[in-house]
Amino acid sequence: MVEIEVISSMDRFRYFIILSTCRSFIPREYFKMHNVFPERDKAHGLIYVEAADKVTLSKVREISFVKVNDVLGVIYESKSGSTRLKWRRTSGLKGKVTGTASINAIVNLSIAGIITANDARKFVKSREIESLKLPQ
Repeated sequence: MVEIEVISSMDRFRYFIILSTCRSFIPREYFKMHNVFPERDKAHGLIYVEAADKVTLSKVREISFVKVNDVLGVIYESKSGSTRLKWRRTSGLKGKVTGTASINAIVNLSIAGIITANDARKFVKSREIESLKLPQ
């Protein structure tokens, strides 16, 4: 796992979650609506949006699509539990992403534009170096 602490827009974090969970089946109109987020229960890897107002639009597979207003934070946990990230609003639509990420999540963070491709390569390389170290 790699420790993450970066600034990101809410839209980019939303895109990261979509890439990581439902890119192949999110309804096109929901994808285009920047105030529609995927959510799912803890049994499948928690995705939770903390917002002042939230309405469930539909459910596809284990994902519920919710329309939100005034988002304060978003929690994302992968099904495997190897990625646990939180986005917390700091001002406007910007926030801080913190937590731990798997190599797959690092790739999706890069695709979503939250980290650069160069940063992703550094994270992957540092992870490879860590895994090559012999126990003391």
